[in-house]
Amino acid sequence: MPNKQAAPIPQDTHLALPRASRWRHVWHHPYLMPYNLLALLVIACNLLYCWHARPTEIETLFNIILVNFALALLIRQQYVINFLFRIFTALPHSVPLALRRMGGKVYHCGGVHVGAYGCGLLWLAYLCVVLHSNYQLRALFYLTCLHVSIVLVVSVVALPALRTKWHNVFERSARFGNWSALLLLWAETYIFWQVQGALAWHLPLALLWLSWHTALPWLRLRRVKVGITTPSRHVALLRFDYGITPFAGSSTDISLSPLWEWHAFANVPSPQGRGFRLTVSRAGDWTGRFIDRQPKHVWIKGVPTAGVGNIEKLFRRVLWVATGSGVGPCLPHLLSQKVAAHLVWATRKPRATYGDDLVDEILAVQPQALIWNTSAAGKPDLVKLAWQAYQQCGAEAVICIANKKATWQVVHALESRGVPAFGAIWDS
Repeated sequence: MPNKQAAPIPQDTHLALPRASRWRHVWHHPYLMPYNLLALLVIACNLLYCWHARPTEIETLFNIILVNFALALLIRQQYVINFLFRIFTALPHSVPLALRRMGGKVYHCGGVHVGAYGCGLLWLAYLCVVLHSNYQLRALFYLTCLHVSIVLVVSVVALPALRTKWHNVFERSARFGNWSALLLLWAETYIFWQVQGALAWHLPLALLWLSWHTALPWLRLRRVKVGITTPSRHVALLRFDYGITPFAGSSTDISLSPLWEWHAFANVPSPQGRGFRLTVSRAGDWTGRFIDRQPKHVWIKGVPTAGVGNIEKLFRRVLWVATGSGVGPCLPHLLSQKVAAHLVWATRKPRATYGDDLVDEILAVQPQALIWNTSAAGKPDLVKLAWQAYQQCGAEAVICIANKKATWQVVHALESRGVPAFGAIWDS
């Protein structure tokens, strides 16, 4: 079957890209996305508590610190994420689209993590100030200073610009830094108990709870076989069958060195049987080495975790917009055919890059898909393509899976024109 060429841009005036609403352009700006608003909400709750309670007692400060760090950890816990997605995507189609659109933003819940972690850092710093003049608790003061230093380093390296530039440093500092911070919390609680001679029962219980949820993903660590095919030097297709068939819209963390580096990829469960696939494209040092070496085994951690694609069930029909290997996260939804869908996929040499089998598999369930071969037709105006496809196919929502710049451009442009649009936010 020859490559499917790009469809011509429709010239109908009703499909021309309209001007964005000025109000919507501002309200749906990426800086005002729900992720950031949730972070601000957590900060506002902490400020309100500080204003009314004016806490100065050490035990009270310990409580506030534990609440913030517990919230930061809990909202990142895989089981909690899956639970939130199940609740927020359970809205029936009879519910007004505006409410379903709000429910679809559940994947922005990571903003709670950012707000709570930042507030935990500030409360820790304030605890240092309170402890500075207490000579009975000098050891606790020094430990808390060390605790603040570690959490500050983790927070700075997690800033988007630094996280993108030094991803491995960010990942390792977050892992080992947070483990160290948890151990310091235990040590601080023990010293406080030794000096005070009494301790509220909920403090050690809270620490046990934190420790359990930190360890939980690692309790499901396993080394599994993987089958790899490489239709081109750019892509590796991974096949797993170790007793788990994940749900569509989920991702799996894989690693070659469990303590050092993890990468999440969208699962493509087999509609007819057990097992699933992952698509790994050459997008950096790790993926490049992975494709070249083609390991026989990888490490798997935790459980399949819901992602942005899982929100499709909120809508009667969805337009999927993908670039390159972004078609991987779209594939399980297209194959399952549980929700009416239409695909716009822009990529270079689709058959040469991803193989005839994958392209034919897509066309078998999406015969009307627009597959834009960038090598033959050049780089498309993705916003215009998305808008026109949205108008033609009668979708209720658009889900974009592309690189960060393209995703935010498409999502912002469409939401500025009143279209419910969703895309990854690169918050991990």
